This record gives sequence, structure tokens and C-alpha cells, in this order.
Amino acid sequence: MKGNTAKTAVCGVISALSAALMMFEGLFQMASIAIPAIAGCLLIPIVAEAGPGWALGSYGATALLCMFLAPDREAALIYLLFFGYYPVLFAWLSRIKSPLLCWAAKLGIFNLAAVLEAALTVYVLGIPWEDIPFLPMPWSIIVLAILANVVFVLYDKTLQGLIREYYRRLHGRLARYFK
Repeated sequence: MKGNTAKTAVCGVISALSAALMMFEGLFQMASIAIPAIAGCLLIPIVAEAGPGWALGSYGATALLCMFLAPDREAALIYLLFFGYYPVLFAWLSRIKSPLLCWAAKLGIFNLAAVLEAALTVYVLGIPWEDIPFLPMPWSIIVLAILANVVFVLYDKTLQGLIREYYRRLHGRLARYFK
């Protein structure tokens, strides 16, 4: 398989795998953030081998399937609003020369997605603020935001390591199929 045929096949398989992984989220209720993050990481080979355009297409297909089929709408929303497209965005944001500007952009996008996800969870999915753990306490939103940013930085560093290992171990073996 060469060219667009290989790219289409790999994108289809990875989209199906990501959607299947999101379906398993219903079995593990405590993984409503971890599974969308792992499903997003599956886009790393597509970004590396086929390019960001193909990866965004795969993300779009997976996001659409998840919004219709995933048992946990909040996890599907988390995938749709951040973790699904972040590996593609990571490739673009990594080109920013200044580390300070790069991190400001990454944290800004993450916080915007987090606020949007929280608002959509409450106003579209209909989950009351009171049912979200720790939020009724006045100081809890600030603590939750700080902790979420710490976890995002850890996720970003982990994604960077996964990409590095992908290029070190698999890129050479798979690149010839995509030319």
C-alpha cells in the first residue's frame, strides 16, 4: 500500500480504534479524562506519517462517532474540545521558538477548552453545578483550575515523550509505507 490508500487505511483503523476505546469508557467510569487523552494520543502516527490534515480528518470522524455512540457524553465532550485535536496542535505549537510564548499558547488553549467544557457540561448536558465534586465550595474552582493546569503540563510532557519514542522506534519502519 502506498500514498493516499495507506493514509486512508491507517486513518480509518486509528479512528475506529479511538472510537472503540471511547466506548470502553462506559465500563470505567473513573476514566472520563484518561480515556479521551489516550484516544487522542493514537493520532501521533497519523500526524507523523500522513500529516496534520489527515490527523484532523481522523479526529473529526472519531469525534462525530463519539458524540453519537459514546456512553459518557462528558468524556466525548472532553475528547471533542481538547484531547482529540491536541496532538495535531502540539505539532504546530512546538514550532514556536520562544518557550514562554509556546507555553502561554498551550495553557491558554487548554484553559479555554476547560472552561468551555465545564459550561457545556452544565448548560447543554444538564449536569447541575452542585453534582460536580468540590465545586460548591468557594475556593474549590481556583484549586481545581490549578490542579488541572498541573495535570495538563504533565500530559504535555508525556505526549512529548511519546512522540519522541515514536520517532525513535517506529517512524523509520512505517514511513516507507506512506510515500
